[in-house]
Amino acid sequence: MIKRRWSSGALWAALWAALSMSWLIVAETASGQPMPELPTAWQKAWENPEPQHRPLQIVHGIHLQGGQPEGVDQMVAGSRPGSIARAGMQRYRDRGLGGVVCNVNFQDYMKSQENWRTLTAAVKACQELGLIVWIYDEKGYPSGAAGGLVLQENPAYEALELAFDASREDPFLVRPAYEYTHASNNYHAARRYVNLIDDRAVGCFVEKTHEQYWRRLEPFFGNTIQAMFTDEPSLIAVNIGQIPEDARKRVTVVDPVDPNVKCLPCVPWSHDLAECYRKRYGEDLLEHRRSLFAGDSLDDRRVRRQFWSLIADLVADRYFGKLERWCQGHRIASSGHSLWEEALLHHVPLEGNGLKVLGRMHIPGLDILNSDPEAVIHNGWLTAALPASAARLGGRRRVMTEVSDFSQKMGGQGPVGLAEMRATAAWQAAWDVTDFTLYYSMGDRSADDYREYCNFVGRLNAVLKEATPIPEVLLYYPIYDLWAEYVPVAEPLKLDSQSPTARQLVASTLRMGQMLQRSQIPFTLIDHENLEQADVQADGTLSIGGRRYVSLVLSADVELPQPAAAIVKRFSQAGGRVLRDGVGDAASSTVALTAAMQPAAKIDPASVRIVLGRFTRDGREIVLVVNVGSQAYEGRLSVPASGDWLSLDPASGAVERAEVDEKGDIPLVLKGRQTRLLVGQASVR
Repeated sequence: MIKRRWSSGALWAALWAALSMSWLIVAETASGQPMPELPTAWQKAWENPEPQHRPLQIVHGIHLQGGQPEGVDQMVAGSRPGSIARAGMQRYRDRGLGGVVCNVNFQDYMKSQENWRTLTAAVKACQELGLIVWIYDEKGYPSGAAGGLVLQENPAYEALELAFDASREDPFLVRPAYEYTHASNNYHAARRYVNLIDDRAVGCFVEKTHEQYWRRLEPFFGNTIQAMFTDEPSLIAVNIGQIPEDARKRVTVVDPVDPNVKCLPCVPWSHDLAECYRKRYGEDLLEHRRSLFAGDSLDDRRVRRQFWSLIADLVADRYFGKLERWCQGHRIASSGHSLWEEALLHHVPLEGNGLKVLGRMHIPGLDILNSDPEAVIHNGWLTAALPASAARLGGRRRVMTEVSDFSQKMGGQGPVGLAEMRATAAWQAAWDVTDFTLYYSMGDRSADDYREYCNFVGRLNAVLKEATPIPEVLLYYPIYDLWAEYVPVAEPLKLDSQSPTARQLVASTLRMGQMLQRSQIPFTLIDHENLEQADVQADGTLSIGGRRYVSLVLSADVELPQPAAAIVKRFSQAGGRVLRDGVGDAASSTVALTAAMQPAAKIDPASVRIVLGRFTRDGREIVLVVNVGSQAYEGRLSVPASGDWLSLDPASGAVERAEVDEKGDIPLVLKGRQTRLLVGQASVR
């Protein structure tokens, strides 16, 4: 007989395993039924999430100097670049990350061969370690400038604006868009910017940036390198205000602002914009320029609507579409996010149509600077709803987030803790986010906490990334109306500078979206163009992007174009629910709204701090519930699918049978900031 020697640790492990097995047997036999199981592939991914399910760290500082590491990469000194890079990438993997978002070093940007060799070594190290790489496409932000190289190539590629000066005999002037814009008021650098509706400028940007990465790293494209990340590009020609003075004093000034440039209302312009307008509408834009700045006649509104519709199409095709096509042709995905997603009015001057431009990304994204999880119940939902909706309407699944606790750190309340990081990740997952790119600092928290956060995200994606969201409601995105209403102003753009109709449109849309969010009713934003493409089904649902919707919510005062109005009429006649804010009592409160919408899954008692997302995968319903509040919640969840349910805890990795009462409801007990994944065993009804 062979005697086995046990260490104290091994003995405790064996005893714990035996006790756990005994508990499982008791749990199974107590109900008289075996414990339901996750499918094998789900279980394997849940227990050990692969890199594609884990977050990516945003790293701008991969560089070596004098043989010593600098920046965020605390690598191993005294080694060759390859081994130094491998040690640095190993550090990220040890923290639970799935890879990095990186770029050639900002110093001597795009020109230093040493920097290119260092980046190549880092990407090769990621390949050897099985880590994923995304390429960040700019020196800082906003993307499009190639760190100033585009304008060095040709100054005529600079962003232009048509400004209106009522004090001049000829009030119209075309000038560079720089002073008073985001280009001169951001946290990276005051630097002149390129024209996103000038196809020559965008072509130069792609040549200076994307093509350079391709020439040096082509063997890694499509395997290790999986996406390009574009950051906060915009049309620039609007005053969005000054950043705080204490921050502004620390910003690098590449191009000094000219104090003699007068602050004026303006709209974006380009060398061929008037010709594009003439070709599309058959009239001379120059004869109607005043309507872009003033007037409330039908003709004024028509000109504004036509102008911004054209602008939206140009920026969607010439910038976002150009990147989409290039990435697709080079075996990777286009991704990134736009500017000020949370400000509905600003979508007009910044990109024409925020939903449309994000729809031109393979992995549309958002920027969450606030890691207070309760942000979602205020305006955070809009930031996430835009890319999530763009993906759904286009029949795509993946959505990216750039997430950090920037707001908390700037305000002196950060860095946030692990619980807040998890809850912030979870509510975004409820809004379809699959790809987490992090500006969290690893130095702000322990290695264990960082690893636990990455494991948490990995477990969420193990279940949800291959799942299909099932939102039930469409919320109309009133960009068509805002095009007609928007009037530029010289001062920083605020809603109170606009017409009563514009203010009502924005307030109503935000109120309805907030109420849906707080009522745990998943919804998708839809603009007039997508609504016109939707199909009314015989069962009274509206189909678009491979999904069916049972309800449509319209903001107060929206003016639908005739093709969209016809779809809404047919949908209503087929039995679809159409709710207009301000008509009837259904939109008067979250309780009334919930009763009117009749959501498939609902909680009792009501709580604005519970976030819910519904998905389906392999015939199983999945419900993600997150308590974004700091206080515990106790209630019940009514779900449409019957049968056994599993309760998954992405924080601990525990998988348990969920209790189900005689009505088929699931008791829901959540601590503050806690998340649960509920997986049904029966087919979705």
